[in-house]
Amino acid sequence: MSQDTISTMITPIRNASTGRKTTVRIPATNTTRSIGRISLEEGFVKSVAEHKENHKDFMDVTSKYQGRKGKPYITALKRISKPGLRIYSDHRGIPKVLGGMGIVILPTSHGLVTDREARQKKIGGEISCYVW
Repeated sequence: MSQDTISTMITPIRNASTGRKTTVRIPATNTTRSIGRISLEEGFVKSVAEHKENHKDFMDVTSKYQGRKGKPYITALKRISKPGLRIYSDHRGIPKVLGGMGIVILPTSHGLVTDREARQKKIGGEISCYVW
């Protein structure tokens, strides 16, 4: 398991959406719980359930699909700030993904927030990932 918990969460979700898999099991940490909560609130995933197995916490993230063909709601997940290269921005420099259709997830001093919340609260932070 890698030390980068955000990439550890993003990669299985991205692979599941391209492979039309419904549920993915991810190790549960405070960061992954917050990203799961944000994805659920924004409507990108269907449900997030947490359970314990062999004294370890896991999250089951259920992907959301639309239409008869089962087109995934998550078209792409892209990791921006990496352990080797951190990218920070103030509230004015936070990019808009697809003109506001996607979201940017930022760890800030107020916890993990979306780009809209960061602009509203006028706080900056590290640009972790894009979801659209």
